[in-house]
Amino acid sequence: MESHLRHYRTGDVERVLDLTEDVAAWVSGRGDGLVHVFVPHATAGLAILETGAGSDDDLLAALGDLLPADERWLHRHGSRGHGRSHVMPALLPPYASVPVLGGRLALGTWQSICLVDLNVDNPEREVRFSFLAG
Repeated sequence: MESHLRHYRTGDVERVLDLTEDVAAWVSGRGDGLVHVFVPHATAGLAILETGAGSDDDLLAALGDLLPADERWLHRHGSRGHGRSHVMPALLPPYASVPVLGGRLALGTWQSICLVDLNVDNPEREVRFSFLAG
């Protein structure tokens, strides 16, 4: 298995960050296999969805409805509603696997691999790409 660690800055706002180009570039030329993307953080997740047409903003709005940034959370250090960031990975897991065929991601036409980060207290994220050859 090959593995590579990337660093991303998500900043101090809730964010859906498209990683697809970076993952595609990393698997390019590797043949057939499976790429596994993993976020080693307790407050971030990954989603495969359409971006750029409003779906990324819709996802953040839906997460805001499901996990409001208020005082209901028992986990309370950090910014207001920080505890919801620790619950989010139960809904959007910190991993995603995608088939790779001929060195290309086998995603659907409108699918993108996205890092989802609601934690405004942690502006730096690591993401691990791992490739298992077929």
